[in-house]
Amino acid sequence: MKTAGDLLRGNAYPGRGIVAGMSANGVYCAYFIMGRSENSRNRVFVEKDGAVSTQPFNASLAADPSLIIYNAVKPWSGGLIITNGDQTDTIEEFLKQGKPFELALETRDYEPDAPHFTPRVSALTDTNGYKISILRRGAGGETERAVRSYGFKIGEGRLIHTYVTDGDPLPSFAGEPKPVGIHDDFEAFTRDIWDNLDADNRVSLYTRSAGASRIINRHGGAET
Repeated sequence: MKTAGDLLRGNAYPGRGIVAGMSANGVYCAYFIMGRSENSRNRVFVEKDGAVSTQPFNASLAADPSLIIYNAVKPWSGGLIITNGDQTDTIEEFLKQGKPFELALETRDYEPDAPHFTPRVSALTDTNGYKISILRRGAGGETERAVRSYGFKIGEGRLIHTYVTDGDPLPSFAGEPKPVGIHDDFEAFTRDIWDNLDADNRVSLYTRSAGASRIINRHGGAET
């Protein structure tokens, strides 16, 4: 089975993406962001208490933060909430009320960033498996909603990202989350993704296992 890196290699702009799956050493997850504009590239991932947010690298250059600064990852009940926007907080609020992941996303739509109308991609992991969602703009402007649930299988996972590839406007991801092979070695899992993201457009990557996490930022190198 091809890895996430195999599928990302040669793709100039898949946008923001999530990987979730199971290795022989436990659950592995990843979230990456890319950028074409100075504003989008002026970001780093910061981790605090198991949560990850996007932050400006150079505050003096920060422009409109509404769709690029957000909580990307939050721990939840032995698992993780991972998303490409502020729907992370919406999902967390609903889960705290005992309401499901799917219901939280019923209250949200794709991003209002015409002409791209970026999809919102989200994932929720727990001890048994994971769910992946995409909120995408339909042909008539309506929000198309899809949620898929997966049980864990050692060596297997799924990849979803916001765009098919580069373009103007950017073409939204289509189809099902892509099946991918998951490396047993956590560092290999991390490098497979980062090394195969387009070097001009990659911005940050966060990966997490049961016992470790890793951040690689375009600005600032790597953190353990």
